[in-house]
Amino acid sequence: MHVYQILKRPVVTEKSNAQADAHNQYTFEVDRRANKMQVKDAVETVFNVSVSGVRIINIPARKGHHGRVVITKKPAWKKAVVTLAPGNTIQFFEGV
Repeated sequence: MHVYQILKRPVVTEKSNAQADAHNQYTFEVDRRANKMQVKDAVETVFNVSVSGVRIINIPARKGHHGRVVITKKPAWKKAVVTLAPGNTIQFFEGV
């Protein structure tokens, strides 16, 4: 798998912004087949930073209900929380 196929999009929420400010951790949606080493290599290659840790979370598929009727189906996806070494930042997230 190519490094540009592993990272799908950044996850920008209030919690991810707080983690970026306080703990130098950035959150990405990644390919479901990717493992920790592949995510680490992809972030280091794409953003030119050094990564000190990666945590992977599998988010299961969910159904949205309105009463008894199923309205929406949200697919399963994989989230990666990447911790950068001290002194490194990702400029993409600055000012968001």
